[in-house]
Amino acid sequence: MIVLGSTGSIGVNALHIAKRFDLPVEVLVAGNSVDLLNRQIAEFHPKRVVVAHKDSVSKVVHEDVLYGEEGILEAIRESRSDLVVNSLVGFAGLKPTIEAIKCKKRVALANKESLVVAGQFIDIASIDPIDSEHFGLWYLLQDRPVEKMTVTASGGSFRDTPLDVLENATVEEALNHPNWSMGRKITIDSATMTNKLFELLEAKWLFDIDKLDAIIETKSIIHALIDFKDGSTTAHIANADMKLPIAFALLGKVEEQVLAPVDLVEVGSLEFRKIDSVRYPIWEIKDDILQKPHLGAVINAANEVGIAQFFDGKIGFMDIARKTIAAYRAFDDFKPVTLEDIFEIDREVREFTAKL
Repeated sequence: MIVLGSTGSIGVNALHIAKRFDLPVEVLVAGNSVDLLNRQIAEFHPKRVVVAHKDSVSKVVHEDVLYGEEGILEAIRESRSDLVVNSLVGFAGLKPTIEAIKCKKRVALANKESLVVAGQFIDIASIDPIDSEHFGLWYLLQDRPVEKMTVTASGGSFRDTPLDVLENATVEEALNHPNWSMGRKITIDSATMTNKLFELLEAKWLFDIDKLDAIIETKSIIHALIDFKDGSTTAHIANADMKLPIAFALLGKVEEQVLAPVDLVEVGSLEFRKIDSVRYPIWEIKDDILQKPHLGAVINAANEVGIAQFFDGKIGFMDIARKTIAAYRAFDDFKPVTLEDIFEIDREVREFTAKL
């Protein structure tokens, strides 16, 4: 396999599954965590390695090292592996997804943005989703008519924070997730609920369904629910650990225990909450964008700019969603015809949002 983002949490867990089930790793792609990458090279012996920047190449202990976006695409094109694990962060993950599918490879996809910004141009039959929510929906599907799909949210760093202090929330506070440790961008996306909006867009493309929603489940053991037309509802319950969806994506089927089962007596009780647009302003556009999923490219670009500005101290936490909504309204008439339109609107929206 090829592992894009090998030093991130998804990549590390993918390599854990590769080791457990003796799956060969042909290519490792990493960002700036060269020390961890070198340890992975020593353990998995990939044939080729790719890093983000040219100045990191000399620090990598391997004889075949490429760098940058073109290095990733070249590694995908020239590899013999039929599986690409894409856990790259942000819009940068789109081209590798497209290239992998063009090369007739399966994509174990954790890069949300690929489907969010270009779902209509991606062959869904080539995708195995790694997100626990989409894995949960897939796991629950049976040969019965579906009425509605629901994914769950943790509520993020500020789910219990008084509303009047959110305007002045710091980066450190926003990165303090109540349930687990994740990458910086996805933790902010969780706090703004943009992450869950993205997951609904992904589900729309993956399962071709119109009735979609999300609710907060504070303990993060229920990942997805399906309402069937007969009036029954099923829920996918599992401990929060990405190894299970990764194992299914890599192996096709799993017939041995990957996670310890949830002890519901120990859990004791569950709490569900509605997602409130006062706390999570991005939720104002949820119903609208589910009718216009092609505008995912707009909200993704604006959101990435907003997060970067928040990290740089240029805007407040609540301004991230405000900027995203403003861009969404400004580019409401965008309708992509080709994949190139996606890259063009990404550039335009970033320029627009940076000036807000």
